[in-house]
Amino acid sequence: MTTKTDILSELIHRVPALGLIGNTPLLEVNVLEPRFPALSIKAKAEWVNPGGSIKDRAVFRMLARVLEEGALQGRRILDSTSGNSGIAYAMIGAALGIPVTLVVPGNASKERQRRIKAHGAELILTDPILGYDEAMRQAHELADLYPDKYLLVDQYANEANWQAHYHGTAEELLRQTGGELTHFIAGVGTGGTLTGIAKRLKEYDPNITIVQAMPDDFPGIEGLKPLRAPDAIRPRIFDEALVDQVVDVTIDEAADHCHLLARNGIFVGQSSGANLAVAAKVAERSPNAKIVTIFADTGERYYSTSLWD
Repeated sequence: MTTKTDILSELIHRVPALGLIGNTPLLEVNVLEPRFPALSIKAKAEWVNPGGSIKDRAVFRMLARVLEEGALQGRRILDSTSGNSGIAYAMIGAALGIPVTLVVPGNASKERQRRIKAHGAELILTDPILGYDEAMRQAHELADLYPDKYLLVDQYANEANWQAHYHGTAEELLRQTGGELTHFIAGVGTGGTLTGIAKRLKEYDPNITIVQAMPDDFPGIEGLKPLRAPDAIRPRIFDEALVDQVVDVTIDEAADHCHLLARNGIFVGQSSGANLAVAAKVAERSPNAKIVTIFADTGERYYSTSLWD
């Protein structure tokens, strides 16, 4: 089932602030130009969404589908998240009068935790050492134990997640680039962003190269799953068949590129730095590439981490 645009329009009419979700700018990023003068990099500025990240898009569509199907039935929305989706759930839930409970790893940045609480959502913290997968397991356990209390949205398996990017983000970037791109770079958290955008881009031009940014296992990069870890739970909506290249990136490389961007006036978070670091590696092989990537959130979400030390 595809969420109808009329339910989205109806919700925006009810809460006009939700109309700010999506239609983000596409930035020309020229910080690598001294090394690669023929390279083009453009990035979707997703921190301008009202919840401060790209996750607003998927969460809005997932909650719209819940309402469209009448599935809530007096229960609380429940999901696991590393933080940005949690902010989107809390913000949109508050706007629509939907109670929200979120299971979050204890190492999610304090900025994310405070924003979630500010919107009135319930926050359950899990062992930070066990990462995102433990939060996911605990959310499923709660949903199984208390089916009359919680509706598990499950962003890792929810088709509306990737559809938000197929119908929204991908169409925007095709319009903004005029279809002129050779590579698309993204990491995988839930898999929704990469899957939805890649599906649409491959329909438009099968020759566009889809590049997955793969973080190291530990300490990892916030928002990206280290899928090479032997016990990693793979998101059900992530379509690996769409990926043409997998490029490794470390937390230090991500941080270095965050600092490079900050010194050039673009203040973004860890996954954005990771995507730019991968773009630099792609440029070493393809110096004339026309790359599009995602800058998922703002650097302000990371003040309490070591990123800006």
